[in-house]
Amino acid sequence: MLRESGMAMAALAVLCFMVSSLTGNHSQVDKLWSIVPMGYVWYFAWMNNMEDRSVLMAVMVTIWGFRLTYNFARRGGYSWKFWTGEEDYRWSLLRKSPAFNATWRWVLFNLLFISLYQMTLIWLFCLPAVAVAGMDTKLTMVDWLLATAMFLAILLESIADQQQWNFQRKKLSQANTVETAKGFLDTGLWSYVRHPNYTAEQSVWILFYGFSIVATEQWINWSVIGCILLLMLFQGSARFSEGISAGKYPDYHQYMQQTSRFIPLRIKR
Repeated sequence: MLRESGMAMAALAVLCFMVSSLTGNHSQVDKLWSIVPMGYVWYFAWMNNMEDRSVLMAVMVTIWGFRLTYNFARRGGYSWKFWTGEEDYRWSLLRKSPAFNATWRWVLFNLLFISLYQMTLIWLFCLPAVAVAGMDTKLTMVDWLLATAMFLAILLESIADQQQWNFQRKKLSQANTVETAKGFLDTGLWSYVRHPNYTAEQSVWILFYGFSIVATEQWINWSVIGCILLLMLFQGSARFSEGISAGKYPDYHQYMQQTSRFIPLRIKR
């Protein structure tokens, strides 16, 4: 199970590196971020004889995957020419930084981080579906509570993404409103935390790991590594994005002081 899925992961990493190198579009992993996990978890469920917990986990990841794929698609992430589509603006900005003045440095970064590390991370945070395999335990109330909480986190992420979508559409239409004047969204869920979509996304995978806790009866088991690394990635991604926003929008520094990053500890008044 691990061997076959690991080989698939390695092949996808090589494919993403080759396509991004040939096209100059470095969002190839982004295109697969919401799709590949669905394939992994259903493969793991099949290898586990479609055991109830494995199927429930696969269903929840499928709901997550379809929603995130839709959100990425409407932002122009996909095209009938699969290697094209809108590139994440952060890759372009990072590529122009002094650290990557030498072409070989960017090529190495693309290989090791963008392609290999991110593809490995996707594989790793799906591995709780492997941890539950072979555990002869029936679904419990805790499993259903985890599934419900996971669905609510997906719903929360949907609301946050929709609010951001509506805001960006207003900006593109050049609507001069109080909301768009600052240049960034700080209303709705975004008034409670600076990245409500990230908060929800991290919650999804923490809860997904929770299924392995129920099955193994161990709070910390080997499959936790993917969840931990994902949380670390979101910290870095949020910090980088905020640096960009702070440089573009004068009021963003005040927003950062008034509003917490992920957990609503400080609520903007």
